[in-house]
Amino acid sequence: MSKKTKVILLIFGVLLLDQVVKFIIKTNMYYHQQIPILGQDWAFIHFVENNGMAFGLSLGEEYGKLALTTFRIITVIVLGFFIRQLIDRKERFGLIISLSLIFAGAMGNIIDSIFYGVIFNESGYIPAEIATFMPAEGGYSKLFHGKVVDMFYFPMIEWNWPEWMPLIGGNDFQFFRPVFNIADSSICIGMFILLIFYRDFFSGNIKGDKKEEKVSVEAQAE
Repeated sequence: MSKKTKVILLIFGVLLLDQVVKFIIKTNMYYHQQIPILGQDWAFIHFVENNGMAFGLSLGEEYGKLALTTFRIITVIVLGFFIRQLIDRKERFGLIISLSLIFAGAMGNIIDSIFYGVIFNESGYIPAEIATFMPAEGGYSKLFHGKVVDMFYFPMIEWNWPEWMPLIGGNDFQFFRPVFNIADSSICIGMFILLIFYRDFFSGNIKGDKKEEKVSVEAQAE
């Protein structure tokens, strides 16, 4: 199996899993419904939506949302071309995989932002207001203004800061507070791989280039 085929399968697999899970959550849970995972009190399926970036962050209202979606599309297009170049140049496969995970995650959330406002109606706060797919009355928004579906919530550690601490005294702390999805996880995994193996990915290529140059010079000298 070629590297290109492996990359395509990886991206398609992440996108498929991400969208299937989002579809199930959106059409079977009401807003802020929470279900424990395997009965745990620190791991939940918790349905929320956000208008902006990964992990529930946001960027303005209507125009901010449109700008963010447009920026994502441009970034993904550029990243896609870059990954294609890396494959053609036979760069390190770990680098290609990490960037492909970031690409797939970004694509997953872009799909939500572009289409979900059109193909789903609004999710409510009671069981009777669970969203439906392709409702007859139309979606809850317009193209490019959909909300990103999030569902994984892991509040593993919770405590209150001591009152004597400046600025944060008395406030509650929770780890991990953000609710996220598979696309967010794919982006983070790709970023972690890049950070951990950055030296190996890039300095290794430089060393390889120097070695090839040295061999070429020696061959010419002979």
